[in-house]
Amino acid sequence: TLEKHLKNSFLHFQTVSVGESVTLPCACQDETAVMFYWYKRTLGQIPQLMTTFYNKYALKILDFGISDSATYFCIGSDLYNFEFCQSTTVSTKDLDIQAIIHQSVSETTTKPGDMTLTCTVHPGTCDGEHNVYWFKNSEESHPGLIYTHGGRNDQCERNPTPQTHSCVYNLPMTNLNLSHAGTYYCAVASCGHILFGNGTKLDFHSKRLYVNISIAIFCVLILYRLMVAKYQYFF
Repeated sequence: TLEKHLKNSFLHFQTVSVGESVTLPCACQDETAVMFYWYKRTLGQIPQLMTTFYNKYALKILDFGISDSATYFCIGSDLYNFEFCQSTTVSTKDLDIQAIIHQSVSETTTKPGDMTLTCTVHPGTCDGEHNVYWFKNSEESHPGLIYTHGGRNDQCERNPTPQTHSCVYNLPMTNLNLSHAGTYYCAVASCGHILFGNGTKLDFHSKRLYVNISIAIFCVLILYRLMVAKYQYFF
């Protein structure tokens, strides 16, 4: 699937002011690629082919606007094989948008179990239907889309004034282990733009790991003492 290929490609995030120009590179592992295909994928929409380059891989967007907020990904080809190369999610900054996304800074667990990450959205005056997406970024893998709340506002608390509305979206996680460690971001697509939360860092401290390290250190010390004793015996 497209999501599977994007998880295996290089995914980056970038913010651009309205009216600025932005250049998106395309880093492919296959250095023999000569044809490059750029696609634009607006959240919740089908990817659209934008342009094709021969021996030229960078995509330059002039006069960036709100409607340009999307994920751009390129495909490289040596005319026989195709490779998903690099993806960049570009969002608009410096807009007078009152919507706010809040995530807890970090969560820590010391044993396998369940945990729920929370993303609280205060839409402000941008109170229409919105989609929420969860991304994961870790040292072991490139960022990837892992979960979507599509077009649902049933988790929103309505108040007399729009500025005090709030929506809570949860990401349930079960059977936690070391592979779940990383930073989780929620992104909200609404009113023609994308907003990203600051991310929640999930740390998993394994007690078993600490025990194994302690045992290893103990064994090294015993081995060292035996070697010293053997050396003193012969000399």
